[in-house]
Amino acid sequence: MCKGKEVLKKIGMLIFTLIIMIAIMIPLLKDYKFGLDLQGGFEVLYEVKGLNGEKVTKDMVTSTYKTISKRINVLGVSEPSIVIEGDNKIRVQLAGISDKEEARDVLSKAATLSFRDTNDNLLMAADVLKAGGAKVSRDQYNKPVVSLSIHNRDEFYTVTKKISESNDNRIVIWLDFDPMKDSFATQQNNCGSLNQSRCLSVASVSQGFASDVIIQGNFEEKEVKTLVELINSGSLPTKLEEVSSKTVAASFGENSMTKTVTAGVIGIICIIVFMIAIYHFAGFVASMGVIIYTFVTLFVFWLVGGVLTLPGIAAMVIGIGMAIDATVISFARIKDELYKGNSLSQACKKGNKGSLKSIIDANITTLIAAIILFIFGESSIKGFATMLIISTMVTMAIMVALSRWLVTTFVKTGYFEEKLNLFIGVKNHEIMGSYNQDPKSLHPFQKIDFIKMRGKFYLLSVILFVIGMISLCTQGLTLGIDFKGGSSITLQTDRNLSQSTIRKDLKELKLTEQNIEILNNGDISIKVNETLEKEEVASIEKYFTEKYKAKTDIGVISNVVKKELVKNALLSVVLATIGIILYVAFRFKFSYAFAGVVALLHDVFVIIAIFSLCKFEVSSIFIAAILSIIGYSINDTIVTFDRTRELIKGKKKIKNKEELANLLNHGLRRTLSRSLITTITTLLPVICLIFFGSHEIINFNIALLIGLISGVYSSIFIASSILYDMEKNKVGKNVKKKWYEDEKEAMELPVKGINTK
Repeated sequence: MCKGKEVLKKIGMLIFTLIIMIAIMIPLLKDYKFGLDLQGGFEVLYEVKGLNGEKVTKDMVTSTYKTISKRINVLGVSEPSIVIEGDNKIRVQLAGISDKEEARDVLSKAATLSFRDTNDNLLMAADVLKAGGAKVSRDQYNKPVVSLSIHNRDEFYTVTKKISESNDNRIVIWLDFDPMKDSFATQQNNCGSLNQSRCLSVASVSQGFASDVIIQGNFEEKEVKTLVELINSGSLPTKLEEVSSKTVAASFGENSMTKTVTAGVIGIICIIVFMIAIYHFAGFVASMGVIIYTFVTLFVFWLVGGVLTLPGIAAMVIGIGMAIDATVISFARIKDELYKGNSLSQACKKGNKGSLKSIIDANITTLIAAIILFIFGESSIKGFATMLIISTMVTMAIMVALSRWLVTTFVKTGYFEEKLNLFIGVKNHEIMGSYNQDPKSLHPFQKIDFIKMRGKFYLLSVILFVIGMISLCTQGLTLGIDFKGGSSITLQTDRNLSQSTIRKDLKELKLTEQNIEILNNGDISIKVNETLEKEEVASIEKYFTEKYKAKTDIGVISNVVKKELVKNALLSVVLATIGIILYVAFRFKFSYAFAGVVALLHDVFVIIAIFSLCKFEVSSIFIAAILSIIGYSINDTIVTFDRTRELIKGKKKIKNKEELANLLNHGLRRTLSRSLITTITTLLPVICLIFFGSHEIINFNIALLIGLISGVYSSIFIASSILYDMEKNKVGKNVKKKWYEDEKEAMELPVKGINTK
């Protein structure tokens, strides 16, 4: 009875901890940065170009970035996102912006540097300076100053001499001076305060200058660097060319967020119910770990300043399903140890130890794919990758360390020692079976000879390959505007509009249709071939507002973005595959790596083939789905291979092909249940996202659904079959071990009071 009270006490403490965590997280969520797709706003991607064909340098792009940053302060956007992408592109996201045309005008006009007197009269323009000629320098007292290189020395001398002889001998340097808003009389106290005024500096002139000059002041190092960048941006021969844009109405964002969060909550509840049904009390403890995992992931993402987007939420929800895998692997090992006749405490200890390497290997391969995606992804794809990286690392900390500690804590109470069914779903009569004579109830796949049937699996995959190739060659892929270029228009209206009506509207607007789709919620998704200019965007918004009182969400993708996206997509997949091959070859053998990569490429092709057959649209987020499946597929394969390797390591020599086949079959039978459970737990949130989530990421989730099913199929039926065919000619040779593997299992150090009496 005392043991029961101790268990209840620990459950109460666990639930109390969760309540505290929820109470802490709720205020933090209010400060979360949400992307445009979740709160509406305006996004634009600029290409920085030289005015007269000059080659754009890194310093030019950086200075332009600083100029845009300063201009956004004028717009009053509290949480802007400005990111330099590639060599010469700058992406600006202004969440919650109300006047998109004003934002466009302010951001895209050329930076203008001017020299004025204290009465705001223009004295000199930026062309008096050398382009990008401002530099950080030092005065005689080693204090930081701004050095200016003069281009037109005659004009500069004439102006400075005249100012030096006047009663007020000060020159004011302005960036983007606006006569309607700016005045030295009202802003002189803020002049030089770079976050509060467009007045960059005010300098006293004692004589005429015909050479390079310096601006002195009580500057700190950081302030001087910023001032130099701003002056250079105002004198650079560059222009901003808009290559893509996106506008999202606030109502679209709120709707998407509500749907996706709802789908996520339903998915988590489904996982919790499923885990408790399979693993009973241990499943309940793991479910508490899932909730803690969710909050920690959100907290870490908030700490790093991440911007939460629809793909980011999807990555977190999928990460929850994949994080469960760490627990499932451990629980499967614990149950195996219980079947051998070990006590619960011994089974828990051995099971946790035996599963650790599998979990680490599986998560590192997922991490490789996520890092590659982060490096080469852009915008929301980078946010997806960030969340996936955090999810993977938190899995190691929470689902491995914390969940194991929680399970061990309840085991140590001794309450469940004779209640194995209540604790983890192991019945007393099942423990009587030995490992050599397992009852069918324990291993329902005991009679399946996977290796003998490999010819049938190969044939099925070849048939899928042929069908897929025929589809790809005849009708190809239905590429979205991300890959084709063009514009997307989403309409939200109370009017019941048909596709034929929209076609008439497009004809009137002189737009060429790519695709028109009536969504389940009544919204209308339109894709057109034209890359709309900002004037055309405004005109189309006005047209649909006046005619149907519709709210519009317009995105524009140019050929520049399309080419970059295709290049990055191919590079990401190739590099992720190479990285995984190298890691698996290092941890296992090349044959394992080759078999695993063939299996994951099989999964990638299956996704592409089905998207071609069903004519699902392929967009940029599709690449994130492909890389996620690459990580998941190899994750699943590695867990299977790890059990196989463990069995092979126990042999000094594999005598013949039959013994090799038996070992591979044995490993597959022991991991198939785990693979199915893990896939189901990962599929649950994906299915919820498909049925209850936002339309914007439905194809992403469909790709995951196909990939997850294909992943478990290829891990069980393809990878191990290929491994057998590669290793069957090596039978009869001594089993080689990696240099870091001990010849014998390390002996446990006996410590009095802990593991000895």
